[in-house]
Amino acid sequence: MTIRGLRTAATVTAAVALAVGAGAGMASAAGTTGSGAAGACGPGTLKVTTTSAGSSQAGMNHEGTYLKVTNTGTSACAISGYPGLALEGAGHTALKTTPHHGDTYFAKDPGAHGVTLKPGKSAFADLVWTHAGPSSAQAKYLQVSPTGSNSHSVVAFDKAVDGGELSVTAWSATPPSAS
Repeated sequence: MTIRGLRTAATVTAAVALAVGAGAGMASAAGTTGSGAAGACGPGTLKVTTTSAGSSQAGMNHEGTYLKVTNTGTSACAISGYPGLALEGAGHTALKTTPHHGDTYFAKDPGAHGVTLKPGKSAFADLVWTHAGPSSAQAKYLQVSPTGSNSHSVVAFDKAVDGGELSVTAWSATPPSAS
């Protein structure tokens, strides 16, 4: 297979992984609503970053961070459900990714519900993985689809991830916690 063919196959694999993760988030969000006043956040109005949110998430071969999505638009909008996720390696090659929705090692899942984001405000999801097994893949980047659409952000993510498996909570107005 040529380099171009490999890139195309990697891009298709990443798109499928992102769509599967995003689709599951949308299915889980079915029937939930926000305040009713804000429409769904559109592509280009959300910025995704990772943050510690002031707490360390490491222990027993688990590591975690919070995903933070910020409304960069000029009007309030709503998101719900779980972020779509896809790992990328060096050169943005697709890596096998399996997202698991629900509680993580460090936080309780708040469940899929609507979160209204005023301009400049953020929502959070807890993201956790293990990194001690023989099947660890070295990721360099993480694709995050905050709304379950094909629109996504790519953030730096230089982490070893066992089997490409990621655990993630639903979006919440505050960082999900263990309590």
